Amino acid sequence: MSVAEGIEIRLDHVTKRYPGQQAAAVDDFSMVVPAGEIVVFVGPSGCGKTTTMRMINRLIEPTSGTITIGGEDALKIDPDDLRRRVGYAIQQAGLFPHFTVAQNIAIVPGLLGWDKKKVAARVDEMMDLVGLDPGEFADRFPRQLSGGQQQRVGVARALAADPPVLLMDEPFGAVDPITRGHLQDELLRLQTELRKTIVFVTHDFDEAVKLGDRIAVLGERSTILQYDTPDAILANPADDTVAGFVGEGASLKALTLTRVRDVELGQALTAKVTAEPSTVELADERYLLVLDERDRPLRWVHAKELERATSLRGLGRPVQDSVSLQSTLRDALEAMVTEGGRAIVTGGRGEYVGTIDLTTVTEVVQRLRATA
Repeated sequence: MSVAEGIEIRLDHVTKRYPGQQAAAVDDFSMVVPAGEIVVFVGPSGCGKTTTMRMINRLIEPTSGTITIGGEDALKIDPDDLRRRVGYAIQQAGLFPHFTVAQNIAIVPGLLGWDKKKVAARVDEMMDLVGLDPGEFADRFPRQLSGGQQQRVGVARALAADPPVLLMDEPFGAVDPITRGHLQDELLRLQTELRKTIVFVTHDFDEAVKLGDRIAVLGERSTILQYDTPDAILANPADDTVAGFVGEGASLKALTLTRVRDVELGQALTAKVTAEPSTVELADERYLLVLDERDRPLRWVHAKELERATSLRGLGRPVQDSVSLQSTLRDALEAMVTEGGRAIVTGGRGEYVGTIDLTTVTEVVQRLRATA
């Protein structure tokens, strides 16, 4: 897969004034977004964070100031051409309801004049990248997808033409917390592969800490209250307003800075769903984790259920939540509550790689407190 890696975005003294309004919506905003990083704009509703982001691809035209993307003056590029170069993902995906999944993903490559064979190959590639089987989902319509699946299609569409820049406006705000965590993990996984320059808007500080290489905490009219790395903001909020965003329990929020991949994982006893129950030896284990044919976790089976079983299919209780190697320890803690003590960890394609338990998280918290 050809990948156009991220390029620098520079905003210099950018202002937006709407006719008839005395105060500017965005006032003298200056920032450098480094190439290949995720920069998160976080702030209260109405502070101007979405307006600022939308000026980058000129969905909103700035009143004054300059914006350069990869050293090129964005205000001198034809707006339609600019928007085709910059991926854009929004809340509730913004999919065309009467287009199939494949047709939605193919929109920008089609507008760019790609031939049909190249477009079809790219659609399959993008669907696989975001974890949707083309054979199962390509011909579905948005109404036939879950909220999380729709957001995955939205991200695939935004990336289809391989833009170096991706703008994301609260893309995960309309889904349930578990799905939201999984989508955040998926974005982080994609970013390790693609290294795009991503500007991400949210009002959720925890999401900003989890996703951002850097966070811009914005006040009224997009005033930059603090622009720094998540750990620097957690450790040293610039003022009382930023401290209000950080809130209480900074050590708990610091769990968002530690990834599951950074700690030693445990292992559960596992068996494929096709295995004969009589061949499974539990030893001292009370539970068996049943995996599907692609090693994805399915169900927990208690030893007593296994004794009288003739098949592993449908046995035990379904796995309700899991975390990925990209997940934070805070995500893992929440999954443990759902799963009753230990959380399953999966790899890039949903395959089982290990488990994480409360003891591991507690040890990390103790270390964080000792170094605070």
